[in-house]
Amino acid sequence: MASVLELTDVSFVRNGNRILDGISWSVDEADRWVILGPNGAGKSTILQLAAATTHPSSGTVEVLGERIGRVDVFELRTRIGLAATGLARRIPAHERVGDVVLTAAYAVTGRWRERYESMDLERAAEVMDAWDLTELSTRTFGTLSDGERKRVQIARAVMTDPELMLLDEPAGSLDLGARESLLESLADYASSELAPAIVMVTHHVEEIPPGFTHAMLLSEGRIHAAGRLEEVLTDEHLTATFGVPLQVAHEDGRWRARAMR
Repeated sequence: MASVLELTDVSFVRNGNRILDGISWSVDEADRWVILGPNGAGKSTILQLAAATTHPSSGTVEVLGERIGRVDVFELRTRIGLAATGLARRIPAHERVGDVVLTAAYAVTGRWRERYESMDLERAAEVMDAWDLTELSTRTFGTLSDGERKRVQIARAVMTDPELMLLDEPAGSLDLGARESLLESLADYASSELAPAIVMVTHHVEEIPPGFTHAMLLSEGRIHAAGRLEEVLTDEHLTATFGVPLQVAHEDGRWRARAMR
């Protein structure tokens, strides 16, 4: 199976602080990964490296067969789907939902002078329908709820049929109903044979959609454990990663964790 993402002995230093320390990890085209760890563990930094929005301080990062530092990242980014809080902040509040999704074709935020073909318009309509956004197409991004914004970001990421999908806390800040609705949609997407490799960052095992296959536990910039979900999400591994005695359960395709009494 082909590798779509490979980090080899990667470290990342910011303002003298070592955020990542010797990370080696690979993602195959059929994998659905979740990255968990406490705040400051380096989860979002790994996603930024995978999205080709930053470079490692040392080591090598290869995305879709291209080495970061030796490739035109602007061209590479059009092959990557990204839904992240940082991207949401760059979307103009006055931009219509339909245009937020459509502009993914040029990997830009905000309509300007781009020219879109009929196939782009048809694809945007198809994606908005799949993610229950058709009725919101003329609404402005700034008027949406958190749950609606999350869906728009993911639809935008799906728009270009990416070869790698990156999701940074897609269920973060959502209420229970919005979270469950979004996770159901993500589970359907992850189970599709047409979906690309997926890497999702989250803080909670309860936010792992059914259909995900692998997990990485990250602590203090280092990998504590990585592999198949059922092998990684254990009481022992989660306790060591989060520094709190935790008990893990798995039922009907969903995970949960709670402090041991």
